[in-house]
Amino acid sequence: MALLLCSAWAAAVIETYEFSSPALEARYHALSQELRCPKCQNQNIADSNAPISQDLRRQLYQQLEAGASDEEILEYMVARYGEFVRYRPQMAGPTLILWAAPVLLLLVGVAIAVVVLRTRRGAGEQLSEAERKQLAELLERESDA
Repeated sequence: MALLLCSAWAAAVIETYEFSSPALEARYHALSQELRCPKCQNQNIADSNAPISQDLRRQLYQQLEAGASDEEILEYMVARYGEFVRYRPQMAGPTLILWAAPVLLLLVGVAIAVVVLRTRRGAGEQLSEAERKQLAELLERESDA
């Protein structure tokens, strides 16, 4: 058990950057939580040990120290790695379909259910008088049997 704990500790991401201000360090931590590792896919760059995440963290640090805003940094990362690099993609363009798809599918499902229920309910009303008598006779025979 002790070996497992030691190996988990050894695998942790350890990088030390000297920031010129505590505000930059706070922005670094917030942005590194916001950006997804392109290789790991379900980890942010702060938690990933992949070489690409190390490069992204280094770029993030350099851009912050160079005076780039959060928006500029995110735009750069998206331009280079695609919208996938963000954990919370913007609601624009192709991602708008992903944001709207659940609502649209729910509305389509409700519309289909309404149409099916109305056609089933109206099916009995479309029988002629002769057909109704025949149906009643058939049902009576079935109940007698």
